[in-house]
Amino acid sequence: MTLDKDQLLQMYTKMLTIRRFEERVSELFAAGKLPGFIHLYVGEEAIAVGVCANLRADDYITSTHRGHGHLIGKGGDLKLMMAELYGRKTGYCKGKGGSMHIADLELGILGANGIVGGGPPIAAGAALSAQYRGTDQVTVCFFGDGASNQGTFHEALNLSSVWKLPAVFVCENNGYGEFTTTAEAVSAKDVADRATGYNIPGLVVDGNDLVAVYEAAREAIQRARSGEGPTLLECKTYRLRGHFEGDPQSYRPQGESESWKTQDPVLRLEAKLLQMGHLTPEQASQVDQQVRAQLDEAVAFAEASPFPEPAEIYDDVYTGEKILA
Repeated sequence: MTLDKDQLLQMYTKMLTIRRFEERVSELFAAGKLPGFIHLYVGEEAIAVGVCANLRADDYITSTHRGHGHLIGKGGDLKLMMAELYGRKTGYCKGKGGSMHIADLELGILGANGIVGGGPPIAAGAALSAQYRGTDQVTVCFFGDGASNQGTFHEALNLSSVWKLPAVFVCENNGYGEFTTTAEAVSAKDVADRATGYNIPGLVVDGNDLVAVYEAAREAIQRARSGEGPTLLECKTYRLRGHFEGDPQSYRPQGESESWKTQDPVLRLEAKLLQMGHLTPEQASQVDQQVRAQLDEAVAFAEASPFPEPAEIYDDVYTGEKILA
């Protein structure tokens, strides 16, 4: 294992922060306080944290419609995130992006994306910019198994391989593309098998094992940073919530969710830390209380923040006010 006690505890705290953030968001959405659709990252926390722990502040990520975990993993501000979900002016995108379109360019977060397969071309472009500028920055593209069937995914992998771009493509395979199982929609046994067609490494890891994700991502990111080109990393996982909040999940076989709950990544890491003597039950409770207090502050900040003014509707719109007017 390449991680020491302090690193493991920091990553445990970040994973727990994602879990508690998503649980709070679920409660707020059910209470009618959040507009739009909400897609939660519950059950996939080890991927965002394990990958992002290998990144520098100036590295880039692209995200998905299920992107809260990626933002927190890369260091996003809980208050600004919560305000954005509330549609408030103090949010990351001034309340105009919502849950599926949060970005923080200063942190290298190039944006969550409501379009399935929308991230790979953006990631390839960011990686090309780093290569062109002569930096050793790396771009990580998070995407789901459904996006691996999109042409954008294949085009981005092809060019990234041809040009040896410093990119890592991380497939979060949670077993479902919306309501359809991966087995019914993906021709390959593993999404990672598709790397062969582009002459790049393709790896499969247990996406619910933080250490496994961290170590696989570490190797892929080092490879990209040293100029050896991209890697396709597939993390097998499971979303413990529906595709979206309110999803009745009638497509799931009976007992499937209960079976996967035994592989809960947060609980697995906590059990490992307790077993190793790195954490006590009292310390775990204290960390949980601290995280919940931070979320209380984030909610209070969001609810005290103003909505954007109607006159600001064209502000920060890239196509320009004249065209839209």
